[in-house]
Amino acid sequence: MTQTSETVTYSLESVLKEIKDSIKEVNQKIDSLQRDVNQKFDSLQRDVNQKFDSLQRDMDQKFDSLQKDVNDLKVEVTEIKGDIKTLDQKFETMDKRLEKVEDSYAILVKDIADLKGFKSLIIPMVVAFLSAVVTLGLRGFFLGNKP
Repeated sequence: MTQTSETVTYSLESVLKEIKDSIKEVNQKIDSLQRDVNQKFDSLQRDVNQKFDSLQRDMDQKFDSLQKDVNDLKVEVTEIKGDIKTLDQKFETMDKRLEKVEDSYAILVKDIADLKGFKSLIIPMVVAFLSAVVTLGLRGFFLGNKP
């Protein structure tokens, strides 16, 4: 095997210049690509930030709404507790009044029973009284004529 040698007639300066130009061109392409990537990244970052901000606002609104609902429920529970206390007091008052009515009822029943017993005594008492009056009258009549 024999090798043939070829002679290149380019000057070193022109070769270096061509390499430099190629490097410059590659650098420009890399810079352009870097700018494009940076722009896309910035755009993506803005989109993410906007979506995050929107999500944050929505969450804040929902949290505020929930907080308002919880506060409203607390107020309503407090009102209900007050109403329950009022109803308890009214119930206790009604219970005491009912006890008084029951006591009065028991007394009335006893009094009526006593009156029924007294009623059965009225006729004999009237008869006894009338008998006494008639006896006194007759005595007075018969004894009144004799001196």
